[in-house]
Amino acid sequence: MSKIIPLADVDPALVEQLLDAAFEPARHQRTAYKVREGMEWLPNLSFAALDDEDMLAGTIQCWPVALTDESGRMHPMIMVGPVAVMPHLQGEGFGKALMTAALTAIDPRAPLPQVLIGDPEYYERFFGFSNANTGGWRLPGPYEQHRLLCRTANPAVLPQEGMLGPWRR
Repeated sequence: MSKIIPLADVDPALVEQLLDAAFEPARHQRTAYKVREGMEWLPNLSFAALDDEDMLAGTIQCWPVALTDESGRMHPMIMVGPVAVMPHLQGEGFGKALMTAALTAIDPRAPLPQVLIGDPEYYERFFGFSNANTGGWRLPGPYEQHRLLCRTANPAVLPQEGMLGPWRR
């Protein structure tokens, strides 16, 4: 059974090593990094999973982002991910436990829409993410439109079109 702890309690160098192992060092070129560029991850929504020997098995980070609509209005959102698990531990439930921890930590009294880039079948089935409302959204780099997913209690608040990027007040 894994133990979930705040990501802030983990040495940042260990987190970087895990991310490199899970995604390779070229991960910094991915579009998701451009979406959250210059932002700090949200400590209250970011976690680490430890294995049975208290070794770092996986991490999840959440980020403040916004969808800027065609009129220039910014709609704040939470970008979920990366969800990273050590390659030799993938498929053992660490990723699902981390996703559950992060999504459960979001304040239900004022939940911002959550976005991620990922496998629609997996994230819709287990966590309620969908690409039904993201067809007119753009990202600052290459991406597959069907993998841009959103989860919200009220889809009516989502703009039809816009550019996803860092949340700058």
